[in-house]
Amino acid sequence: MDDRFGDDNDLLSSPPPHHNHPALHSSSHTNPFSLFQDSPIHSPHPRTPKIFDRFDDSSSSSSDLSFSSIYNSSQDGVIQTAGKKLDCMMKFLDRKLSKDGTAPNNNSTMSVSENRPSPEFIGNGGGTGIFRFPVRTAVHPDRPPSLEVRPHPLRETQIGCCLRTILCTESQLWGGGESGVRCWELSELYSAGRGEVEVVKGGDEMTAPFRESVQTPEVTCVVGDEGERVVWSGHVDGRIRCWRMDRRSGGNWFKGCLSWQAHRGPILSMVMSSYGDLWSGTENGIIKIWPWEAIEKALSLTAEERHMAALIVERSYIDLKSQVTINGVCYMFASDVKYLLSDYSTAKVWSAGLFSFALWDARTRELLKVFNVDGETENWVDKSMQDMTAEDELKMKFVAALKKEKPQASFSFLQRSCNAILGAADAVRRAAVKGAFGDDNRRTEAMVIAIDGTIWTGCTSGLLVQWDGNGNRVQDFQYHSFAVQCFCTFGSRIWVGYVSGTVQVLDLQGNLLGGWVAHSACVMKMAVGAGYVFTLASHGGIRGWNITSPGPLDNLLRSELSGKEFLYTRLENLKILAGTWNVGEGRACHDSLISWLGSVASDVDLIVVGLQELEMGAGVLAMSAAKESVGLEGSPVGQWWLDMIGSILDEGSTFERVGSRQLAGLLIAVWARTNVKGIIGDIDAAAVPCGFGHAIGNKGAVGLRMRIYDRIICFVNCHFAAHLEAVNRRNADFDHVYRTMVFTQPSNLFTAAAAGVSSAVQMLRVTNAVGGHSEAMPELSEADMVVFLGDFNYRIDGISYDEARDFISQRSFDWLRERDQLRTEMEAGKVFQGMREAIIRFPPTYKFERHQPGLAGYDAGEKKRIPAWCDRVLYRDSRSSAESECSLACPVVGSVIQYEACMDVTESDHKPVRCLFNVDIARIDESMRRQEFREIMESNERICCMLKELSKVPETIVSTNNIMLQDSDESSILRITNKSGRDRALYTIVCEGESIKEDGLVSDHCPRGSFGLSRWLEVNPAMGIIEPDHTVEVTVHHDKFHTLEEFVDGVPRNSWCEYTGDREVILLVKIQGSCTTETICHRICVCHCLSAKTKHIDPKSDDRAKVQRNLLQRSNIQQLNSFDAFDQLQNLHTP
Repeated sequence: MDDRFGDDNDLLSSPPPHHNHPALHSSSHTNPFSLFQDSPIHSPHPRTPKIFDRFDDSSSSSSDLSFSSIYNSSQDGVIQTAGKKLDCMMKFLDRKLSKDGTAPNNNSTMSVSENRPSPEFIGNGGGTGIFRFPVRTAVHPDRPPSLEVRPHPLRETQIGCCLRTILCTESQLWGGGESGVRCWELSELYSAGRGEVEVVKGGDEMTAPFRESVQTPEVTCVVGDEGERVVWSGHVDGRIRCWRMDRRSGGNWFKGCLSWQAHRGPILSMVMSSYGDLWSGTENGIIKIWPWEAIEKALSLTAEERHMAALIVERSYIDLKSQVTINGVCYMFASDVKYLLSDYSTAKVWSAGLFSFALWDARTRELLKVFNVDGETENWVDKSMQDMTAEDELKMKFVAALKKEKPQASFSFLQRSCNAILGAADAVRRAAVKGAFGDDNRRTEAMVIAIDGTIWTGCTSGLLVQWDGNGNRVQDFQYHSFAVQCFCTFGSRIWVGYVSGTVQVLDLQGNLLGGWVAHSACVMKMAVGAGYVFTLASHGGIRGWNITSPGPLDNLLRSELSGKEFLYTRLENLKILAGTWNVGEGRACHDSLISWLGSVASDVDLIVVGLQELEMGAGVLAMSAAKESVGLEGSPVGQWWLDMIGSILDEGSTFERVGSRQLAGLLIAVWARTNVKGIIGDIDAAAVPCGFGHAIGNKGAVGLRMRIYDRIICFVNCHFAAHLEAVNRRNADFDHVYRTMVFTQPSNLFTAAAAGVSSAVQMLRVTNAVGGHSEAMPELSEADMVVFLGDFNYRIDGISYDEARDFISQRSFDWLRERDQLRTEMEAGKVFQGMREAIIRFPPTYKFERHQPGLAGYDAGEKKRIPAWCDRVLYRDSRSSAESECSLACPVVGSVIQYEACMDVTESDHKPVRCLFNVDIARIDESMRRQEFREIMESNERICCMLKELSKVPETIVSTNNIMLQDSDESSILRITNKSGRDRALYTIVCEGESIKEDGLVSDHCPRGSFGLSRWLEVNPAMGIIEPDHTVEVTVHHDKFHTLEEFVDGVPRNSWCEYTGDREVILLVKIQGSCTTETICHRICVCHCLSAKTKHIDPKSDDRAKVQRNLLQRSNIQQLNSFDAFDQLQNLHTP
């Protein structure tokens, strides 16, 4: 998959062919429940050993755990696939036989008893409301089946190489990212191999085969040019780079064939106009046009002249801002050019900032109109201050807050520092809130043109605005309250991608056809190709959705894919050690940490540590609150504990710390064994204070969320309200933590703005749920497994201190458990609803005299606090019932195989507790699933019949295949008729090429960039919809006085008539249906003869008869089908 094209060092020496484009051939087809309420205690049976020991071992090599068991070469791909299928079937039989208890026990009883799960107590109230289990199935029931081109990569693998944009050409899918561009062949998207590379990048182990470019600065935008068979990419360094679509051999990397410095700042947008020119936009409203003539010349240079290519293009630009500046006044907006859009229908180009638009003539490059987001025309717009982003405002307010803080005698240094920090934090919050709720919700975030010529824009508020081709606001639509991020159109449908990860499909009238959550992150870009709409998420994942979705095809695919679940299901196993300890502001010795963690660390893959009361006191809590407000966390004491535990675990060699989070005296950290670190990522942290009005962190929770084998697992370290009688406060603390815990990437001062925006997005999410009259789902409810650990502070009721000591000395824990407050509250469904805890078989862990060993160490002071199990570990996995086995519908199944306290540790008034989990995880082998997807699409008869019906192109005819234009300002009408009485026909007209006849020599038909029109020719409308049994008229117009201008460094130097000889262009009328990428083409020859105006035509001559025979009368159009018309038009020729 790291397959990188060959070295294109000689690309400039061989100009691309200008004809025989595959996409342009005529008539070608491109193809609700309760949990053990009667019996809270459950003792699950141990698993029967499997017939075949195929269950993946968590101690296997890192390559196995990194999903990299793919094929070594394409030659044995078929054999490898068959072997994998057979292996999957054997595993499936193993699981079925084990479930039925019919598998012979060939293993020793010792191995079974070692992992025998402990009996568990299960709290009531789970499975409903905010405690319901997340929906997990082989194929998600609430969205169409998708083709996983690039499964969600772990964030940690994408540092410096994350994808930012995608583009589809006729046969390829291109992606631009932080390190360059990559290319997928659409014909290879179902493949499972790696391509030609031997080493796969992290995050791309399950990606469809692709090729990658040499490393470049970050790509900001990409544009395809089918005419020149190249792809243009704009970069943050201001350069434009050109990449050949055609695959070249000779190396693992491919290089750009042309590159030049286009702008001083980053290139924010690019587009190919309907006349083949390349337009690029950057900061401060600067737009440059790179004429096709200069580009074509540069691409055609020989190897000896290649050094001149960049200079030729670089100096040929046309600066539009200078063109509309008169007497120092610029008649266009001065904000960044975020978007450029080509209106092929009327040959215009739209440029857009955040609040303003400009409309340009693509042929003459004249500014036609400047207007704002409300559709109001403006003569001169300078939005540079209005378009100030929240980040810019944040910087100004942060500096202002610091300048206002002057030394005063009445204030201490600490007070002044806190004031400055809190002032900056307030600026962060207000900037974030403004960005989510204020004036900025009117900003333009995306735009697209539909087949009917209307323009659609999306705003930060989620508002969709429809415009006509002249920049008049037509109507608005609002279907979602999150920001619109991108658009895509295909046929008569408009696809909308939102920052929430939702995708919606509309028709051309703005009616909502359907919607679903496409990704767990923002949908950044969309592109259409090969019958799919591809969506790129901000985490880098790419999915393909059938262009007919939502539709009947979805249910068929869902059913078929679900039936083959066992073929692409993989089972993994992990051992997770969770330890909790209230250290009481003390510090542990080396031996205590060994007793607690080190003695069992050798057999586990993941170690989770939760500490409470690292440090307390008013000063510590105040400083922690101030640091939290600006995104800072941690302390020297916390770092000491991290270092000490790390040394016990041999951090850096055997284990690596993958995440940590501190809130005042609370600390949680996770260490992973080095050979499993590759399957752990997307580490997010959270903190929820519960003390003093939910503002101070003396009580509260800290959490870490991570993705393991593509499953979400959360660990939450809690410290709830103290004292025997505070049961309701403890319940309320849990409820507050569960509902409000929001995970974000660990932040610091420089990313505080991002953290603030994340909070604002969460606020928007809750507001949206309330506005929709539905309960907002907490983030913890979306996890496949949640582990709660910490000092929950639940005590033992109805017993005296002496009675408790007697029961403990006799180890009568059953009687004590009946009086445990936590068990009572869980049984009543008031706290930790639906969660599980292994039956406690160790003495209460609180309260002890420090440095007093054994059970004699219980508190014997004046207060004589009753011993209690304050320190606990609870969890919830994917099981809705105890019988649920691990599968894609129940992907994470855990069990406790060890739950104990370390009674020999005496540094605190609490004893540390540890809990060892055995966790089974079911994941999807995406490479195998893609192959099953292809087999279903190709072999299922119902699906094939449905696709065949949907792929039909309506029958159409054209009035003529020859148009003659004289050397004057004249027009001709081309009529296109839809002969279908049921289906709409969609048409697009492009220019396949142009030839010139001079001195008796006729040149080949050479296409302009992106099959653009010649400058002397106007076609209007160049695209649209033909209703059934209707005819559209297209005007083909010749511009008499058109001349060419040569620009050098943005200044016009020379002008001349474009051509002095006869000209001929071939127009392609591309016809397609509403739900298919297949097309049928009609070729129209448009001739302009310079000598025609002086040539006398005798009315009685044969030449006049020839001209008449080149016309099809309108009355005869309905009598011909497309093949008859084509046969007749083939016999016509130019006089």
